[in-house]
Amino acid sequence: MNRLTRIALLAAALPLAACSSLGGGEYGIGDYTLIRVHRVNVGDGGMSVVAPRPWNERRRSILFDDVREVEDWTLNGPILDGISFVSGMKSGRYLIRQRRTADQQVPKFRGDMTPPEIAAMLESLYRVRGGAVDFRTLSLQPRAFLGANGFQLDYEHLDSDELWRKGRAVGVVIDGRLYLILLDAARSHYYNATLPDFEAIVASAQLRR
Repeated sequence: MNRLTRIALLAAALPLAACSSLGGGEYGIGDYTLIRVHRVNVGDGGMSVVAPRPWNERRRSILFDDVREVEDWTLNGPILDGISFVSGMKSGRYLIRQRRTADQQVPKFRGDMTPPEIAAMLESLYRVRGGAVDFRTLSLQPRAFLGANGFQLDYEHLDSDELWRKGRAVGVVIDGRLYLILLDAARSHYYNATLPDFEAIVASAQLRR
């Protein structure tokens, strides 16, 4: 799983080789569709955002295994960087599809979850599905998002490929639904290089009801 999957996020697959500078061209490549600089709906359409420069949408979710409310973008390939969107996941749903008989399970989202519980759910996702051998929460603090009182989680994790990655998740629960934007990138260079884009995308986010 990659970025957030194999990863290395939200796992979700096997590493993409020769997947660099995808955002630099005029057209999508392979399993990617170019996201241009204009407002677009993400996930199942419950949220819209504007990116400050072209990104690439993965046609099939890397970390979240085609969960309808989830969408993944990357700039330089999912091993190096990625942004994931969760656009209004209902209570009782999972961030990934998993077998009920699996020994380790990622908890389902509940509409009454607190920020620490959501942070624990995300950590479980990285450990169980993403193959993280070490996961460290750097901070968990309140943050306004989508006009409501949300949270910001900062973390880093070491995966089985021996690469440290760093992430930031900004989320909120509104009317029992989870809205989340998550950045996960190689800690050396790529996290700091893509953080300004992430913050611009978070600031642009709007609910679509």
